Amino acid sequence: MNYQVTYQNIDVHTYCNLRVQSGLSPKTPEAATIGLRNSLCCVAVLDGENNNEIIGMGRLVGDGACHCQVVDICVLPAHQKRGLGKRIMTKLDEFIQANIPDSCYVNLIADGEAYRLYEQYGFKDVWPVSRGMGYTKK
Repeated sequence: MNYQVTYQNIDVHTYCNLRVQSGLSPKTPEAATIGLRNSLCCVAVLDGENNNEIIGMGRLVGDGACHCQVVDICVLPAHQKRGLGKRIMTKLDEFIQANIPDSCYVNLIADGEAYRLYEQYGFKDVWPVSRGMGYTKK
């Protein structure tokens, strides 16, 4: 397969579709529009054999200096198990190293076994010192 991983904005329809097809929770078009506009960094995986269709993505959100979070790491099921998650993380890490100041707290929430990928980029469990918490507004 011919994949390209690049810094690229992602349109709302593609973003919403990628999340759902990859098993992440759905987002409303309104939320996606606002969220994408406020991204610090967007990474897209393009399928060169299919008109450069976006088949994966990842984003960095936050204030860009004190707190940042890695979010939306996903790849369409037909393209998983090919190292694309690692390529997305490498591209995001390059952005972090080049653009985010020292002392910034970079975090993420790892689903399932994905923590193994993130450990390769220096992420560590925060428990028992800290406990991640969250809720989805309904």
